[in-house]
Amino acid sequence: MKKIVIFILVFVFPFSGIFAQEIWNLEKCIIHAKEHNINLKLQKLDAEVQANNTKQSKLNLLPDLNGYTGYNYNYGRSLSADNTYVNANSQTGSLGLSSSLTLFSGFQKWNSVKQNELDLKASLQDVEKAKEDLALTITSYYLDILFKKELLQVAQEQLKVTNLQINRTEILVEAGTLPKGSLMEQKAQAAREDLAVVNAQNALDIALLDLAQLLDLKDSKGFDIQTPELPILNATKSMVDPESVFINALTFRPEMKAAQYRLESSEKGLTIAKGQMTPTLSMSGSWNSGYRKNQPEYGLATDGSPIIIRKEMQLNDQLKLFESKSFGFNLSIPIFNGGTVNRNISNAKVNIDRSKLNMENSKNALRKDIQQAHANAKAAMRKFFSSETAVSSTEEAFRYTEEKFNLGLVNSVDYNQEKNNLFKSKSDLLQAKYDYIFRTKILDFYNGIEINL
Repeated sequence: MKKIVIFILVFVFPFSGIFAQEIWNLEKCIIHAKEHNINLKLQKLDAEVQANNTKQSKLNLLPDLNGYTGYNYNYGRSLSADNTYVNANSQTGSLGLSSSLTLFSGFQKWNSVKQNELDLKASLQDVEKAKEDLALTITSYYLDILFKKELLQVAQEQLKVTNLQINRTEILVEAGTLPKGSLMEQKAQAAREDLAVVNAQNALDIALLDLAQLLDLKDSKGFDIQTPELPILNATKSMVDPESVFINALTFRPEMKAAQYRLESSEKGLTIAKGQMTPTLSMSGSWNSGYRKNQPEYGLATDGSPIIIRKEMQLNDQLKLFESKSFGFNLSIPIFNGGTVNRNISNAKVNIDRSKLNMENSKNALRKDIQQAHANAKAAMRKFFSSETAVSSTEEAFRYTEEKFNLGLVNSVDYNQEKNNLFKSKSDLLQAKYDYIFRTKILDFYNGIEINL
C-alpha cells in the first residue's frame, strides 16, 4: 500500500498539471468570447430593450382597461338621503371601470410598430457587427501568440547553435587555432542570447495573458492555444479587386444593414409626424357605482309615501342603485397647437437627411477599410516573399562565415554579427508571415468568408 502511495506522489502528481492544461483553438476562443464578453453582452442588452419597445408598441394597439376604487370619510354639512343638508359625518365608497380604444389617428400607432421593428433590426445588426469585430480582434491576438511562439523557438535554436559553437571554440583554443578571446566572446554572446530567450518567453506569456483577459477568463493559469496547420503562402495567389469586395460587402455587412434599417425607420418617423395632422377618432366606455354608509332602504307605503324599510341598504343593492354606464365616441380635430405638428414634421425630415448621411458615411468608411485592407495585404505579401529571399541569402552567408570561423579565418565578432543578422532576418520573416496571414484574413472577413485557421 505504501508503495502505491509513493507511486502516485512521484509519478501522477507531477503530470496532473500537464493534463489539466487546456488547449484552445481559434474557434473555441471565438465561441467563448461571444458568450462571455461583457461589451458584447451590453450590446445584446441594448437590443433587448429595443425588443421590449417593439412589443410595447404592438400592445398599444389594444384597448386600455383601468379600474379604480376609493373610500372617503366626510365631516360637517353634507347632503342627506332626503336631499337636504345636515350636519353629520358620513362614509362613502366608489368603484368603476373605464376603457378606451383609438379607432383612427392617421395610422400613427401602426407606423410606430413598423418603426420599432426597424429599430430592432438595426440593433440586432449592431450585435452582429460587435460579434464580427470581436472575432477579428481574437484572431489578431491568436496569430500574435503563434508568432511569439515561433520567435521563441528561433531564439532557442540560436542559443543552441551558440552553445555548440562554444564547444568547438574550446577545442580550437586548446589547439592554438583560435585565441582565448574568441571563446570569451562566444560565451558573452551566449549570455546575450540567453537573455533574448527569456525576453521571448516573457513576451509569449504576456500575449497569452492578453488573450485570456480578452476572453474574460477568471483563471488564466495553464491557458494555451493550439498551433494549427497554417495556410500555404504563395506568390501566385491573386487578391480580389477591392471594389468587387466592396460591392459584395454592401449586401451583407451588418453595419450597412443597420444603416439601411435606420434610414427606413426615420422615414417611418416622418409618416408618424404627418399622421398628427389628421383627426383622431376614439371610442370609450365606463361603468361606475358607489356605496354610502347608513344609507337607508326606502319603500312605499299603501298611500304611496316613502317609508324606511331598513336603516342601511345592503352593499349589492347600493351598487345596483348607484350604478351608471357610459359609452361614446370622441373626435379630436387638430387646428392649432403652437406649431408642434409642423415642427415635428420638419425634425422628421432632418432625421431622414441625417440617416442618409450616416449611411453614406458608413459606405465611405467600408470602402476605405477594404481599400486599406487590400493595400496592407499586398504590402504584407511583398514583405513576406522578400523576407524569404533575405533569410535564404543570410543563411548562405552565415554558413560561409561559420566555415571560415572554424578555420580561424574570421574573428568571433564578425561571426556573431553574421549570426545576429540571420536571427534578425528569421524574426522579420516570422513577423511578415503572420502579418500576411492576418491581412488576408481581414480581406476574407470583408468578403463574407468565416474566419478560421
